[in-house]
Amino acid sequence: MSYAAPVKDMVFVLEQLADIAKIATLPGLEDSNAETAQAVLDEAAKFNAEVIAPLNVVGDTQPSTWRDGVVTATPGFAEAFRQFGEGGWQGVVHPSAFGGQGLAKTIATPCIEMLNSANLSFALCPLLTDGAIEALLTAGSEELQTRYLPKLISGEWTGTMNLTEPQAGSDLALVRTRAEPQGDGSYRIFGTKIFITWGEHDMADNIVHLVLARTPNAPEGVKGISLFVVPKFLVNEDGSLGERNDVHCVSIEHKLGIKAGPTAVLQFGDHGGAIGYLVGEENRGLEYMFIMMNAARFAVGVQGLAVSEAAYQKAAAYAKERVQSRPVDGSAKQAVTIVHHPDVRRMLATMRAMVEGARALAYVAAAHSDIAHSHPDEAERARHLAIYEYLVPLVKGWSTEMSIDVTSLGVQVHGGMGFIEETGAAQYYRDARILPIYEGTTAIQANDLVGRKTLRDGGAVAKSILASIDETLAALKSADAGEARRAFDAMHTRLSAGRAALSNVVDFVVANAKGDPNAVFVGSVLYLKLAGIVLCGWQMARAMLVAQARRAEDPSFYGAKIATAQSFADYVLPQALALEASILAARNGEGALALTEDQF
Repeated sequence: MSYAAPVKDMVFVLEQLADIAKIATLPGLEDSNAETAQAVLDEAAKFNAEVIAPLNVVGDTQPSTWRDGVVTATPGFAEAFRQFGEGGWQGVVHPSAFGGQGLAKTIATPCIEMLNSANLSFALCPLLTDGAIEALLTAGSEELQTRYLPKLISGEWTGTMNLTEPQAGSDLALVRTRAEPQGDGSYRIFGTKIFITWGEHDMADNIVHLVLARTPNAPEGVKGISLFVVPKFLVNEDGSLGERNDVHCVSIEHKLGIKAGPTAVLQFGDHGGAIGYLVGEENRGLEYMFIMMNAARFAVGVQGLAVSEAAYQKAAAYAKERVQSRPVDGSAKQAVTIVHHPDVRRMLATMRAMVEGARALAYVAAAHSDIAHSHPDEAERARHLAIYEYLVPLVKGWSTEMSIDVTSLGVQVHGGMGFIEETGAAQYYRDARILPIYEGTTAIQANDLVGRKTLRDGGAVAKSILASIDETLAALKSADAGEARRAFDAMHTRLSAGRAALSNVVDFVVANAKGDPNAVFVGSVLYLKLAGIVLCGWQMARAMLVAQARRAEDPSFYGAKIATAQSFADYVLPQALALEASILAARNGEGALALTEDQF
């Protein structure tokens, strides 16, 4: 079975939940309408099915290789990446002034989903390039933008994000890479960076590294970090490539999954210093890097959604083909395909429900981002930016944690064959396992959700979202549901309970973060999961309302949408109450907090 993009569901979410028509009224996004979205998604689906997806298994079995500092990508990747660039796919969301298409993030997001469903390892290269583009657009000088952005957006060059080092991990205050000013505006960079995704490869003419480093006499800690552009090849005044810079790949990692995407250890300055150029102002590097990180965190959340969709498709196809055992209801005397068995249906329905919930949450978040950037009213921009920023750790954290569950269920649906590499189910499971870790672990996302996104405004944004959920609950209650009444009642009951649980936890976080921070942060990941489940359930409830109103137009599609929403209510939303109980129980230094270091 090959990947086929769920374009119909994607368009449904864009039109009915993310309100693409509203996005197209924003200044500069007039072309980002439903017609454009349909055309772009159709082409993206075709490209990813025909060009990118066939390389997924190849990349797993024939990973990128390193030899004498040179990294060679999986066979077929370089040609596919050339086609990716020529098709304009790197520039979908980026400004037309630098060669991009200038479309809305709301349209770019399903394109990102398709690429990652087709081939997660391949998609990581454009993901990091997008982050580098965003950082340069925000903080780069006109000279840096002119020199680097057109080539990055065209896909002729790629970008990387160089944050951590062997001694630092996620604590960037410990970064030691140094940058020495040269008097001509350039710097010499010295240091080692690890975990650099696509940090070296042969798919593009140049690689533009964005590197965190310290200038002389910089303050200690994160306040003393600056950001630099360090190209693999220096760029001449006329835009042509010059000599090789002093940055070299000394090894690549051997990994559980995403094997085709080389994860490099880069050494800067072993031969006199790598030439770099300051982005923005000195000592503001972490601020600028967060632009890349936030873009990457949202994109990684979409990766979680994407690999889950691919795993679901493979599991559903297998369940329709695999014949085993007679049905428990006695409806047939011979063995049937396993999709007839109730537990397999439960697993598939759960997978589908979580995927569709995560998709809706991500696309709706992208719409808030578009409004935050393009709405003519400053107050509206600020309001939508606050909502988007609240949603980003949920899109990243919940969607990636969810991907572990969905890809694991995919293996389970296959039974023993799921444990056999030849079926392909295991690759999704292995590839997904990195997603809750990189670009900030789930705990880092949860700390962000608590600190910057909940405590900073006293829970105001969270409570505004809860008020919107109340509107949906009222609509569920009053809807003319007809034969879907039981489904509507199930969603209303469980979404109401989840909404109350989330409200209680937000109040708990706000009330206790200062006085009992350990009690709040021991449950921070649980808070993130609770919020992700409730907000995805909310989107599924919204989808259910639209599906019921339009059911006569396409009974199969909209009937499935209602049944899938009910599955979310039945199998996912009930977890909200358990999460609430665990979070609120963490008081007075009990439970996990009571165990001493020696007792672990």
